[in-house]
Amino acid sequence: MHLAIPLQQMTAGDKLAAIEELWADLARDPTAVPSPAWHGEMLCARERRIADGTARFLDLAEAKEAVREQLR
Repeated sequence: MHLAIPLQQMTAGDKLAAIEELWADLARDPTAVPSPAWHGEMLCARERRIADGTARFLDLAEAKEAVREQLR
């Protein structure tokens, strides 16, 4: 299905509202949007690192700084 959405006439606020509507609709039935296999693999890897004591946890300020460093 192709939707004709007048993106050129929409404000940034209109576009964000449309995204929020879509996200809210998708969230009503999480089973309708399957997670890719790598999501499960990543979760398992993280659980293994927690179990074996090699996981490193950051507080919010540290996490923000780590993201900023990656973007530089």
